[in-house]
Amino acid sequence: MDVTTGSLALVVITLLAATVNGALGYGFSSITVPVALLFYTNRVLNPALVWVEVVLNTYVLWVNRASIPHVWRRVVPMILGLAPGVALGTALVHRVQPAGLKLGTFIVLLPLILLQAAGFRRPIKDERRLGLVFGGGLGVLYSVTTISGPPLAVMLSNQGFTKQDFRAGLGLVRLAESSFTAVAYYFAGMFSIESAGLLPYILPSLVVGIPLGVRVIRHLRPETFRRVCMSFDAWVVGYGISTLLRQLHLIETNAAFSVLAAVGLIDIWLLFRFFHNQTRETVTAGAQPEAVAQ
Repeated sequence: MDVTTGSLALVVITLLAATVNGALGYGFSSITVPVALLFYTNRVLNPALVWVEVVLNTYVLWVNRASIPHVWRRVVPMILGLAPGVALGTALVHRVQPAGLKLGTFIVLLPLILLQAAGFRRPIKDERRLGLVFGGGLGVLYSVTTISGPPLAVMLSNQGFTKQDFRAGLGLVRLAESSFTAVAYYFAGMFSIESAGLLPYILPSLVVGIPLGVRVIRHLRPETFRRVCMSFDAWVVGYGISTLLRQLHLIETNAAFSVLAAVGLIDIWLLFRFFHNQTRETVTAGAQPEAVAQ
C-alpha cells in the first residue's frame, strides 16, 4: 500500500471514530468525514464509507434487536422518506464540483453539530407526518455526506426514546439509509478502485476501535463522551469551511479563518455551560443524602 499523509490521517481518524461508534452506537461517519474530506473528495470517500456503514449498522441493530418490536412502527415513516432523498443526494454527489460539494457538506453539518452540542430538545407531536419529511432530508444528507447521526440522534432524543429503543431505532434507520445509498451508488457507477483502496486503512480501525469504545464507555458518562466528540467535530468543520473559502477564492485573505474563530468561541461557551451544569448536578446529587439525614 502507498502510505500517504491522507491515508495515515484516515487510519487515525477512523480508529477514533470506531471507538466513538462502539461507545455510543453511532458517530463513525460524523467523526470520520470532517477530517477525511480534508484529504479526499466525497466521490472517493463516500462509497468506501457506505459499505462500512452497512456492516456497522447491521451490528448495532443486532445488538439491540430486542427493542425492534417497540420502535419499528415509529421509524417506518422516516425509512419510507429515505429512498427519494437518497436518489436526489446521489445525483448531487455525482454531478456537483468536488470542492463546492465539500463546502456545502461542511455548512450543512456545522449547525447540526452545534445543535447536538447544545443539547437541543423539542418534542414533536405529529411524529408520523414529520417523520416522512425528515426521512427525505436525512436521505439527501446521508447520500451526500454519509452522515446522519447528529440530526437523527436529536430527533430520536426529542421523541423520548429510551436508551435501548434509541439504539434500535438508530440502527433501523441507519441500516436502511446505508443500504439504499449503496444501491444508488452502484447504479450511479460510483464504486471505484480508488474508493476500494481506502478500505484497508479503515477496516483494521473498526476491529480495534469498536471493542475499545465498548470498554471506554463503561468508565465515562456517555453524555460527557458524546459532548467532547461533538466539540472535536465542530472545530474540524470550522477549519474545513475556512480552508475551503480560501481555496475557492470566496475570501482571499486570512479573514476566512474568522469562521473557525467564531465556531471556536461558540463551542467554548457551550463546553463551559455543559460542564458547569454537570458540576452543579453532581454537587446537588451529593448534597441530597445530607439533606435527607437532617
